[in-house]
Amino acid sequence: MSTFSFDVVSDFDRQELVNTLDQVRRDVSQRYDLKDSATEISLEETSLTITTASDMTLEAVVDVLRQKATKRNLSLKIFDFQPPEAVGGNKVKQVVTLRKGLSQELAKQLSKTVRDQLKKVTVAIQGDSLRITGKSKDDLQQAIQLLKAQDVEVPLQFENYR
Repeated sequence: MSTFSFDVVSDFDRQELVNTLDQVRRDVSQRYDLKDSATEISLEETSLTITTASDMTLEAVVDVLRQKATKRNLSLKIFDFQPPEAVGGNKVKQVVTLRKGLSQELAKQLSKTVRDQLKKVTVAIQGDSLRITGKSKDDLQQAIQLLKAQDVEVPLQFENYR
């Protein structure tokens, strides 16, 4: 009797994020209300930084970022907005941490939920992902539906379905 499995991961397409930020920069440079705000958006490995003239322009830039990310099928859950802070020269800076991977606490919580609800599947935590295995594809479909119904702070993807 064969077994089937899939992985639960939390990831995003980095190239789509780069394209989104390019669109945001273009929008900011062309919009009348944001043109002279000297807004800078820089992307690091695990975060992005928005530096702009005021709280009001920061809110507008964040709105544009959310709109462009949604249009490019990026989940808004990947953005962890930190509180804005004032920097020199009357500017405001906001760091946005990029969420990637399942934390240990979240992986344990999700695996416990699946184990409590569905007795016919096994759950293994593998680094920053979960591997769910079962004898029936129907059981795995139930596990996917159960996980989709959970309200978690990161976007979940289901990969390597075999």
